[in-house]
Order: sequence, then structure tokens, then C-alpha cells
Amino acid sequence: MRKHKVLASIPGLIIAGGATALPQETVVVTASRVEQALSSVSSSISVIDRESLEMVDAVHVNQAMTRVPGTWISRGNGQEHLTAIRSPVFTGPGSCGNFYMAEDGIPLRGTGFCNVNQLFDVNTEQAQRIEVLRGPGTTSQGANAMHGVINVISQPPAETPGGTVDLELGPHDFGRAKFSYSYRAGKNAGRLSVNAAHDGGYKDDSGYDQQKLNYRHDYSGGLWQVENLLSVSNLKQDTAGFIEGKDAYKDSDRLMENPDPGAFRDNLVARFYSRWSRPVGRDSSIQLTPYVRYADSEFLQHFLPGQPLEENGQRGIGVQFTFFQRAMDNIDWRGGLDIEYTAADLKQTQFQGVPWSDVFPIGKHYDYEVDSISAGLFVGADWQASASTLVNGGLRYNAIYYDYDNRMIDGSTADDGSPCVDTPCRYSRPSDRSDSFGNWSFDVGLSQDLTEQLALVTTFKHAFRPPQATELYRLQSGQQVADIDPEQLDAVELGIRGGFNTVGFSLVGFAMRKDNVIFADSLRRNVSDGKTDHYGVEYSLDWQMAEHWAVALDGTYARHTYANNARPRGVAPDVDIEGNDIDTAPRNMGSVRLLWDYHRNGRMELEWVYLGAYYLDPTNQHKYEGYELLNLRTRYQFTPRIGAGLRLSNLANVRYAERADYAFGEYRYFVGEPRSVFADISFRF
Repeated sequence: MRKHKVLASIPGLIIAGGATALPQETVVVTASRVEQALSSVSSSISVIDRESLEMVDAVHVNQAMTRVPGTWISRGNGQEHLTAIRSPVFTGPGSCGNFYMAEDGIPLRGTGFCNVNQLFDVNTEQAQRIEVLRGPGTTSQGANAMHGVINVISQPPAETPGGTVDLELGPHDFGRAKFSYSYRAGKNAGRLSVNAAHDGGYKDDSGYDQQKLNYRHDYSGGLWQVENLLSVSNLKQDTAGFIEGKDAYKDSDRLMENPDPGAFRDNLVARFYSRWSRPVGRDSSIQLTPYVRYADSEFLQHFLPGQPLEENGQRGIGVQFTFFQRAMDNIDWRGGLDIEYTAADLKQTQFQGVPWSDVFPIGKHYDYEVDSISAGLFVGADWQASASTLVNGGLRYNAIYYDYDNRMIDGSTADDGSPCVDTPCRYSRPSDRSDSFGNWSFDVGLSQDLTEQLALVTTFKHAFRPPQATELYRLQSGQQVADIDPEQLDAVELGIRGGFNTVGFSLVGFAMRKDNVIFADSLRRNVSDGKTDHYGVEYSLDWQMAEHWAVALDGTYARHTYANNARPRGVAPDVDIEGNDIDTAPRNMGSVRLLWDYHRNGRMELEWVYLGAYYLDPTNQHKYEGYELLNLRTRYQFTPRIGAGLRLSNLANVRYAERADYAFGEYRYFVGEPRSVFADISFRF
């Protein structure tokens, strides 16, 4: 099949050794599970490549994701985060189900059992690249790919044996070591990537220790190509909570304040997959990927009254099967089946009373297990309708079945069955039950070459997510059954992208309507009668403006609004919120990077990051002004074996909040860190 002539990689201009290079075509796998040119994909996909990841050398993944338009990984304390991709920042217990997070295409958590912080499970520090599909995913992902997909691609073994050691120091006793080694032996090749970090924490009684390991083994046989990956991540964190009070982040006496000195998070995750690929005949191939995953977490919920302890875990096994065929000279098609089993458990226990209310009894609040089976069947095709026209599309059906077992007393009482005094206890436990959901998703896209340098792209997609287990079985305020439906989203986008000489660009507009939005209402019941609208413009630009100078720009203007008069918690019955901005949904955000190749072995980058103002509540009565930050980075290769880097974060020493909200009658902020200097040295062997 013909590859489009338009060069659509953004960033797509390479500055190497001080000379201007032609735009390079980017290869992605997220749209269809098979390598394809980004210019032949009608979906909006951004790629953070290995060179960019090395330059950013992120301490937190949000530092790398500023390079993606429409995307904000909101940093909490330590390694915690919340996600927004063509969306507001979602904060509910199952809201992370709006995103499909994966490593080499394998979901990080089981369908229906997402975790809002799940990106800290994956080794982004030593990845080959990060692919971000903005907006609904394709039929290759199915459930949960509502607002976006983040797919972290592991580093393959190097062509020549050898390795690297990187040592890094920073403020607040920060230290990190990274090790990577590749080998080749006949048809086998492998890479071991390990990193370990210690952070003493900017805030009082905070900090973390984290270790990550990837071992990738590739086998190239006469018939089968095999790719194996073992991923392990371990995090032990002392967590600092919000500081409260309007503009508290501007008060120099409160910047390091930690109102929750006992809060912590322990998180251990392991995953393994084995991907087997082989040709079947002359024009067909198959791909079979069995995988297993394990996750175990324990953390203090400092953001809830009484600070209950949560313990949760997942054990899962699954397989992805995909068939590819070139049916005709101008048609490629694919079909597949995904099956997954997950066994999950959750326990919540409170060890201290709440002086101002007796609805939070001491003892267990929840103790349950959920077994789940999910399956997805899909088909998709790419049709080269003419020399300048490519059409693609797909259809998928997903089904999920939950079997819930409550391991304590049913209802909203204390764990010994005693009632709370005046009202039902806050936390409510349904009786044993089973639930199932089935949904269709589809996507249709068109890529039309207008000239050899310019292409028009458009897509229409229908996506969904099933209710997450926590939304179905972790109930409150006496609710005995969560009668909720899967969220549904329809999305259309239209864009233009291309390149002229030393300029590469992408401009896309989108509009999305979301139905059956799940939220907690004013009585704290989980309901699904919300509607929201999402529309905006995203843009990217790369300009090689001189021999040694380049500019890269990524940004978004978007609005995310309530489309009906739903009554989320905190909204009075007589208040109309239809048309209001959804809380924590900046209209403007973006970044600009000025790159200078000051030497054939050295590069410098000055980055400006902008996050616009946003409302903190559905009534739009409280607001945060946003922030602007400057970051400076440089890397220099002294010899073929020794290199070094220096990074200055928040160069202007701005006082800002990484994230703000308004709850319980108070402004609350995660404080952004002041000017920080990080230095590293790397050795190759």
C-alpha cells in the first residue's frame, strides 16, 4: 500500500550536528497494533521520541507530557498524578476509566479496574517513545479509550552490545541512577533497563523511593518473531496533602506545609507479556500476545474524613490475538479478539474517629472481591481509494462481566452491624451480585492529500467505557445498587497537517458529546445522567528557523462544559450549571521550546509552559489563575563515552499551584516547587 507523501511527524524536524535535516517520517503502532507511518493515520497522535525523553529527563511524567497538545498530566505530590486528554482533569473513583493506558499496547490495569495514578507503574524514564492518541481510541483499544490513549513503547535491544550508566543529583536530597545494557547472541537479543530514585521531598514529611525494571528479550527466528517484556515497578512514598486557604501557595511561610504528615502510598506492580508474530502465506500475518499482571497497593486516604487506609490488589491474565491481511493491492484489513480475566480485591479501614460526625465509624468500611471477564472482538481496514485518498475504519464489540462478593455485612452500618445515630453511615456495601455490560464502538477516518506537502484528515468515532468496579460497589449514603450505564461519547475532528521546507505543522479541531456521564450526586449516590460537551482546537509547529536554531510549539484552546442540568455533589437544587465550564478544565494550555545547537556535541532548550485559568467548582464561582513557567535544559557529549546534562526547572522561581480545587468550603492547592537545579552525568560502555 502506498505511503502518503505528506510528512506528518510532529515534532518532525531534526537538528543534528548543527545541520538542518529533512523531516523524518514517524512510525507508530497505537492506532492499529502494527507499525505504520504516522502520516497514514487519520487519528491525532503525538509522539515523544527518545531524544526528547533524554533531554527532558523527567522527574515526573508531567514534565515530558507538556510536549503533547490537549494533554495535561496534573502533578500531585511525589509521583501521584491525574490525567486530562481533550478533557477536564477527572477526579472521581472510576474517572480514570476515560483513558486507555498501556505499555507496548498491553493495558496497565485490568478493564474496569483503572487507577488514577497508573502512569507511575510504567518505566517512562527509559522508554523508546511515548505515543499519545488524543480523543477516542480506535477499535484496537475499545473499552476505556474515551478521551485518549497513552502507549509507552519499551526500548528494544540495541544493534551493538553495550550499555549506559546515568547518575543524577537534585534538590531535597534527590538522587537517581539509571542502568541499561543490551546484548546479542545469534537469534536472541536483550535489553535490561533499571532505574532507582530517592527524593527527600520539598514538603515537610514527604518524599519517595522508587525502583523500575524492564527486561526485554527479542527472538528472530526463521518463522516466528518473538518479543518478551517483563516490567516491575515499586514505589514507597510519604505523601503531602493539599494546603488550604485562598492563595495559600503564595504564602512563603506555608510552601512546605504538610497537613497530612502520616499519609503514605506503597505500590508494587509486575507485568509480563510475550508477543508472537509470524507470516501466514504471502500477504497475511498473525500476532498472539498472552500476558499476566499483578498489582498491590496500600495508601492512606488523607483527602477523606478520618483518613481511612485502603488496600487493593489485582491479579490478571489475558491474550490479544490479531490477524492482518493485504486483501488487495489497495486494501489492508485486520481483525482480532482480546480476552482478559481479572481478580481484584479492596479493603478500606478507618482507625480514628471524626469529631464532627458519627457517620464515619471506626473499623472496616469495605471489604470485597470482584472477579471479571472482559472480551472484545474487532475488525478494521485501510483502503487506498486513490493515489491521494486513504480511508480507514473499524468496528468493535466489547463485553464485560463482574462477579462481586461482599466479604462483610451488607448495608450502611458499622462493621459490627450497629447503625450510626442520626443518619445511615456514609459508606454503603451492596449485597453479592453480578453485573454485565456490552457496547459497540467504531471509527471512520479519511486522509486526503491536497498537495505533496499538505493533507486534510477527518475522523468520526463512537467510544464508551463501562462503569468501573469502584463505581458499582463502593457506594455511599445508603445507596444499595448503583443503577448506572456505560458512558458513551461521539466525536468528530477535522485537521490539516503537512510540511514546507523547514516547517512542519498540524492543526486540528474537534467536537465531542458525552452521554451517561457517571458522577456522585448531591446525595453521594453514583448516577449516570450527566451530559457534557467538549470542543476545541489543537496545534503543533516545528520550525527550523536557522542552521542551529529551531522552535517547537504545541498548544490547545478548548472548552469542556456541562450539557445538561445534572446535579453533581455540591450543587444546590436551584442552581443551573448547564453551559458552565467543568471544574479543572483550563481553556488554554501549551508550551513553546527554543532549541539551540550551540556545538556539534551540545544542545540547549528553553521551554515556556503555559496553563490557563480554570474554575474549581461546577457553579463557576471559584477560580484559579493558572501559571507560566520557564525551564532550561542542556546536554553535552564530551567524548563518545561521557556526557552530561543540566536542567533548571521553574527558572523564574514562580509561586504556583500544580493543581487547585475547592471543596468543603475551602480553596485547596498542591504547591508547585520553586526553582530547582538537576545535574547528571552519563557513561557508555
